[in-house]
Amino acid sequence: MNIGIVCYPTYGGSGVVATELGKSLAHRGHTIHFITYNRPIRLDLFSENIFYHEVRTPDYPLFEFSPYESALAGTMVGVAQFHKIDLFHVHYAIPHAAVAFMARSILKEMGIHVPVVTTLHGTDITLVGKNRSFESVVKFSIEQSDGVTTVSEFMRQETVDRFQIKRPIDVIHNFVDMNRFSRQNKDHFRKMVTSKGEKIVVHTSNFRRVKRIGDVLAAFALIRKEIPAKLLMVGDGPDRRAAEDRARELGLQDDILFLGNQNAVEELYSIGDLFMIPSESEAFGLSALEALACGVPVSSSNAGGLTEVVIDGVTGYASAVGDVEDMARNALSLLTDDVKWQQFSENARIHAANFTQEAIIPRYEAVYERVLAR
Repeated sequence: MNIGIVCYPTYGGSGVVATELGKSLAHRGHTIHFITYNRPIRLDLFSENIFYHEVRTPDYPLFEFSPYESALAGTMVGVAQFHKIDLFHVHYAIPHAAVAFMARSILKEMGIHVPVVTTLHGTDITLVGKNRSFESVVKFSIEQSDGVTTVSEFMRQETVDRFQIKRPIDVIHNFVDMNRFSRQNKDHFRKMVTSKGEKIVVHTSNFRRVKRIGDVLAAFALIRKEIPAKLLMVGDGPDRRAAEDRARELGLQDDILFLGNQNAVEELYSIGDLFMIPSESEAFGLSALEALACGVPVSSSNAGGLTEVVIDGVTGYASAVGDVEDMARNALSLLTDDVKWQQFSENARIHAANFTQEAIIPRYEAVYERVLAR
């Protein structure tokens, strides 16, 4: 198939999933055209089956805000015309699904039919969709898509309940490359971080309020009272400065390393003893899955789709949102018991194998084929 993928090119989960999906589809022989305003972060290889089309927005004094949606629609129309796109797969309802409807309508007037598959990733429903200014657009875009998928059963139910959607929505979980995300021998790297053999806790996110960065620090502070440990904070975002300030207030600035955005996160997971994700809401929890694939047990909240990734008491522990004492207690039970940690690590790797590319990608292909057949 000749597939146009529209996504955000950033470190966020939707952009990562969309890019990895495109790479996997290209490996399976499909031709993929990424359409976005920057080259996607995870688009880190050359392939004869992958093309990137940059969306350029005009900078006119007339516009207070650059009309990205119009520029994106025009680019989608052009790519469909000149590259004979079979279908568009757009990730995120706002603005991508709405723009895809516009592009599909324009193409229809030209006698070209290009169906649209929309994948809902989380905040397009749980945050953006709550805004009255966007609510009707989100609902319309979902209902007008030729196919709709979402990344967890939690997200499917949330979408149905919030917008009273009647159409079927396919649940296709996120996936992980088990070859890339595996525990590697990085002892030299670990020694750089832990000169005295401390345990290593890892957190990765985009440092937004919903990620509850303060809970990561609070739980780590309780862990640090009991055992020597280091915390690796990977990522960037609006709450990073406040987190750095809080680390200093706790007197833990020497034990908490803020590493910013990193591409080779699998190397960080490979030296980790525990992954912590206390989010208030998660559609799925891709970072948790990638940590599990590297054999790192996960301490998470029980919010949203995380319970579909983390098996409480088997691959890690799930605590109530905000219960940092429970998170710390569970973390210590793993970090102070090598036999237990080894068992959880093995369980993590086995469980992650249920979410391989080989298992998940054919399900997307089946959706494409069904949509095209209609």
